[in-house]
Amino acid sequence: MDWVRRLFGERREGVALFVDGPNVLRDEFDVDLDDVRAAAAASGRVVSARLYLNEQAPGSLIRAAEAHGFEVITTSGDVDVKLAVDGAEFVLRNGVRTVAIASRDTDFKPALELAGREGVRTLAIAPGSYGRSDALRSAADESVTLEE
Repeated sequence: MDWVRRLFGERREGVALFVDGPNVLRDEFDVDLDDVRAAAAASGRVVSARLYLNEQAPGSLIRAAEAHGFEVITTSGDVDVKLAVDGAEFVLRNGVRTVAIASRDTDFKPALELAGREGVRTLAIAPGSYGRSDALRSAADESVTLEE
């Protein structure tokens, strides 16, 4: 979309990180948010880090995520839909070089594909090999599995 580039300029450096809390922060994965951020930071400076949670998320989790520099987005609706829409909007409105999605959910494949079509590098971060989506990994330019 040339009009987007003319309006917003060329891509800046940086990584926008979107974390699917309900699918990543599960007991069976034992994921540390610092590890998720470090996986994204391997692709560049993290300029935005968002953790998506449902409205039943415990306050202690929200406070801990905020203390680790995450913007916490809670929603009463489907977390996947909110994250995918926000990720697509971020790609179209902001000039980041890379979009990273931490999830094990194939639902985010279209968001990664949109980013790729817009010239944004994509990174899929899986919480573990058990939780890795092959479709998400295939749609991304690069993939990382946290336990590896």
